Amino acid sequence: MPPSSPEAKIPVSLLGATGLVGREIARRLADHPWFELGAIAASTGSEGLRYGEAARGGADGLPPALADRRLVRCDPNTAMAPIVFSALDATAAREIEPEFARAGALVFSNASAFRMESDVPLLIPEVNPDAVSLLDVQRAARKWEGGIVCNPNCVVAIVGLALAPLHQRWGLRAASVTTLQSASGAGYPGVSALDLIGNILPTIQGEEEKITAELGKLLALPGDTAIGAQVHRVPVPFGHMASVTLELEDEIGPDEAAEWMREWTGAPEARGLPALPAHPILVSGLSDRPQPRLDLWAGDGMSVTVGRVRRDPVLGLRFVVLGHNLVRGAAGAAVANAELSVRQQATGNKQVMSVAWCLLPVACCLLT
Repeated sequence: MPPSSPEAKIPVSLLGATGLVGREIARRLADHPWFELGAIAASTGSEGLRYGEAARGGADGLPPALADRRLVRCDPNTAMAPIVFSALDATAAREIEPEFARAGALVFSNASAFRMESDVPLLIPEVNPDAVSLLDVQRAARKWEGGIVCNPNCVVAIVGLALAPLHQRWGLRAASVTTLQSASGAGYPGVSALDLIGNILPTIQGEEEKITAELGKLLALPGDTAIGAQVHRVPVPFGHMASVTLELEDEIGPDEAAEWMREWTGAPEARGLPALPAHPILVSGLSDRPQPRLDLWAGDGMSVTVGRVRRDPVLGLRFVVLGHNLVRGAAGAAVANAELSVRQQATGNKQVMSVAWCLLPVACCLLT
């Protein structure tokens, strides 16, 4: 159960708040039943400005009370909290996130800086909740009291969610992933309009390598599993789509695969978390779905939509998957990861936080 009163909410802070992902995290924390957003932090150039003035793209979608808040520096002296959400870019995250972890905060990061570190959880709650246990290894190795937990690359969060139930039941032998990634995936202001409007860019720097490496870590794939990726930037505002062709250890038909994905609800540890939908994968039987215009906000942006599940003459099975890159692929993923960590602490399954002075009363409330 969530905390029963606002007094029981856990203080959190937000780093890198002015970007598209940071703004979406803030919006999702505004009325969160477990978390209370305190410090909102950005670069030194934005320090002291009203959030609504400094946010890229303006205050659209931000509650007025948040838009009027003043920004502080991304520093433990000004933005410390037991839980810290980070929407920093990779370069800044590499320097700043460890400062908060050393100070005792548990940092939920959207950046790629630490995703592939062997002691850092790369986490989707429905897929691999046990990855939280890596925090014990991380603390021992790095000699800090807090920790860093990462959500995957925005495409991996979407594709990995669709692949997980198939791999868990039948075993993934090989996969080829071809993406159609929206303009917002490049951040703000992103790709030049003259480069993208009426055009498709067949490359995104470093993206293919992230997809293959992160899928392997997320799904705990055997070393001989073949993963290929080809990426494209397309003139769509929001929503990443991928065409996935895969070979499983056991041969199955498209109807069986579609039904299993439709019924799959993920790991029991993730069920009922405030940020997560009851059904993380929606399967459409229509020949022209999914589409960003029609399916982007499934499950408040936290469900992915799978369609065109068919036999493939080369590898065996194919489908198309669509997800919201700023929500399931970024902001909502970080919030869900924090919720899972709080639940793990409350139920005593994992010792995921060293800041027991804050979470112990909350944990007691969660269990009542």
